[in-house]
Amino acid sequence: MRKRWWHNKTAYQIYPKSFKDSNGDGIGDLRGIIEKLDYLKDLGIGIVWISPIYQSPFVDQGYDISDYYAIDPAFGTMEDMEELLAQAKKRDIAIVMDLVVNHCSDQHAWFQEALKDPFGPYGDYFYIREGKNGNPPCNWRSYFGGSVWEPLPGYDNLFYLHLFAKEQPDLNWENPKLRQEIYRMIRWWLKKGVSGFRLDAIINIKKDLRFQDFPADREDGMCAGTTMLAYADGVTDFLMEMHKEAFAPYDAFTIGELFDFRPEEMERYIGDQGCFESIFDFAPHLLGASENGWYDRKKVTMDEFRDAVFESKAISQEIGMMANIIENHDEPRGVSRYLPKSGQTERGKKLLAGISLMTFGLPFLYQGQEIGMTNKEFRSIREVDDINTLDEYQVARDHGLTEEEALRVISQMSRDNARTPMQWSDEAHGGFTEGIPWLPVNENYQQIRADEQQKREDSLLNFYKKLIALRTNPKYEEVIVYGKQEPLNQALDNFTGFYRKGKETTLLILANTQEEPRSLKLPVPVRRIVLDNCSAVSSAEEHAFDSVNSITLEGYQFLVLEVEDSNG
Repeated sequence: MRKRWWHNKTAYQIYPKSFKDSNGDGIGDLRGIIEKLDYLKDLGIGIVWISPIYQSPFVDQGYDISDYYAIDPAFGTMEDMEELLAQAKKRDIAIVMDLVVNHCSDQHAWFQEALKDPFGPYGDYFYIREGKNGNPPCNWRSYFGGSVWEPLPGYDNLFYLHLFAKEQPDLNWENPKLRQEIYRMIRWWLKKGVSGFRLDAIINIKKDLRFQDFPADREDGMCAGTTMLAYADGVTDFLMEMHKEAFAPYDAFTIGELFDFRPEEMERYIGDQGCFESIFDFAPHLLGASENGWYDRKKVTMDEFRDAVFESKAISQEIGMMANIIENHDEPRGVSRYLPKSGQTERGKKLLAGISLMTFGLPFLYQGQEIGMTNKEFRSIREVDDINTLDEYQVARDHGLTEEEALRVISQMSRDNARTPMQWSDEAHGGFTEGIPWLPVNENYQQIRADEQQKREDSLLNFYKKLIALRTNPKYEEVIVYGKQEPLNQALDNFTGFYRKGKETTLLILANTQEEPRSLKLPVPVRRIVLDNCSAVSSAEEHAFDSVNSITLEGYQFLVLEVEDSNG
């Protein structure tokens, strides 16, 4: 693997609307991010990805962009953005923006021009097709429910394609003029000082241009839009062109959001000659899903989480570095999703953090993860903002669930769980704003908050700091960043164990993912304890290892051990 400047970094995602409000209007903003740069530096963060801050009508929280060259006034000004870039650079923090180019807003000038003349040059910036006797061209379902086809206003039997909301028309990447417009915009931001981009829903830019029906997978007679991706060959041609013309000249850090890609193509994505520097590892996030909807999801166990991670690393670690995530702005809070009820304590949260950050890959935290923020309980559908959640609520109700049952379903999976305001203090609204927050803060902000954990030595926040610091510790950097990951006792229930094997150092990671203590016989002698979530770090002699190297792990105990080298 070619070594890159970002390999020993830890990254952090900011959802700006919910991070920190500086002017009391209830919406997080760029100046709020500037205020908290020292907090991020102290945590050990080297890369910050900021979700969309471009001009937008906010139908899908900024992922519907109406002007790629403008900052939305809700977040501040271009001058604020330039100051953020300058202040971050002083702290050696790279700023990564969201690149949303599968689609734009229906308020974008390109689409407005297409409406005037769908057969003109801007009409070819989108997928505008004739319907079948007034019906949509094919039976694909959008990610947010309903047909991917929307009637083009003012025209009979013309439809435009949108894989997401109807206000987010898909851009036609088959059009070279459109692609050059996008590359020009990317270069403009990189010249301004942005270090790179996270590429949103990027696998979707290539369509199956036959636009044919597929077998229905629900009672609505439609099929998931993702079905067609299996037949949409050639996406890497677009991505390699974008890399060559836009990213490579600026040595940009790029990380792709890819759910539906073929494992055999991984080298084309993150190999030394790949399209991106990294991609997110969504293997655990795909667990428990059902084609029927959220109401039919299965609860995910920590063993399933472990197996998904191990399988993913077995494929990727010889090719490139994927990004390890527990949660993001599109997912519920990881501690609520993956940990058993008995493990949703600070000790259990440290265990989940340890597994994620000690796994091979780029650690990518989401705001609030470092203090253990949890899902919010929704008491009424009127409390929900997210467009996807509203659709899934209706799907659950249509399948016979009561209001109470449907609310319980969406409370487990809603994207709003990750979008509640950051919990900074015990002040009103968690210290997020002096005004009324755009989305209510989680009621538990008095118990889970950053200021309290900063002061407490044994807090989850300080445990994250220790984990992050290991990536740049001269003694352990090589093994943690580049060491090979090998499973240990994978057949054991409620247990996650693995080696990280470097050139000169071997680490053994042990995580007892159950409430009950368990005894283990260690396959190699222990040199020292590097990190322990149950007590202060101590030497191996002080820890109760006996002569045959057996150990008793407490419930939800997590250990990083430096051990003798082994081929086990």
